[in-house]
Amino acid sequence: LVAPAPGVRYAINSQDHGLDNALDNQLIALSQSALLDAQPVRATLQVRNVNRTVGTMLGAEVTRRFGGAGLPPGTIDLTFHGSAGQSFGAFIPRGITLRLYGDANDYVGKGISGGTIVVQPDEKATFAAHENVIAGNVIGYGGTSGEIFIRGIVGERFCVRNSGATAVVEGVGDHGCEYMTGGVVVVLGKTGRNFAAGMSGGRAFLLDINPAYINAEMVDILIPTESDKNLLHGILSRYVAECGSPVATELLSDWASAIERFSLVMPRDYARVLAAMERAEKEGLPRETYVMEATHG
Repeated sequence: LVAPAPGVRYAINSQDHGLDNALDNQLIALSQSALLDAQPVRATLQVRNVNRTVGTMLGAEVTRRFGGAGLPPGTIDLTFHGSAGQSFGAFIPRGITLRLYGDANDYVGKGISGGTIVVQPDEKATFAAHENVIAGNVIGYGGTSGEIFIRGIVGERFCVRNSGATAVVEGVGDHGCEYMTGGVVVVLGKTGRNFAAGMSGGRAFLLDINPAYINAEMVDILIPTESDKNLLHGILSRYVAECGSPVATELLSDWASAIERFSLVMPRDYARVLAAMERAEKEGLPRETYVMEATHG
């Protein structure tokens, strides 16, 4: 045998990552009409907690064929029943909607990039969703766009490093919106401690806020403006349409009273930049000038 040259890397053992058995192979087969001709696809499947990163390989196929723009929203609309493994819907692009009736592990919607994820209890469940945990930790991590609608409570570090996705949930654990840089989060229940730590962008609407749980180093707790109220009303209306949340339905039924219960958590620097952009638009001047002034004090 000839010894390999110093520093040269070569394969010794083959690796089997189990991709041949991935549920996504079935999803890709079911979605051929969408992948080939952008035709709508609807299907219902079972899912188990051994099925991880459900939808990710399918999303990669959409991106390969249609680029970053993806497909029209909801072109591929898949419904699952059961318990999803880690990273359900990770990185899914625009055009894919995943609906889960059951529960999910950690990292739901990790890196979501335009798709839609809806998680709610099984249709036969008798418990109150807003009082029970339905999904795990670090949901929406690093999302860039898209929607995550969850009817129930989730674990810690919800929407960490979210930069553009919209997410609605009925309660979160500790460190929610940590290092968030963009997007919109709505929490219709309790939050754990250290909410908004390192949050430099985006908006978070909290119902019946407990200021003691907010990390105020970089954010302020504000009263929503009229524009904020309209944005929130639109998000909750869509949330109700997607998952039928009784909590959100009740809030919308008496919106004039409900909106008074919401607070807006907003990063200070982010708020200054938005104000500068609005001022530039009103005065018909280049945004860059005012943004630079805002960011440099």
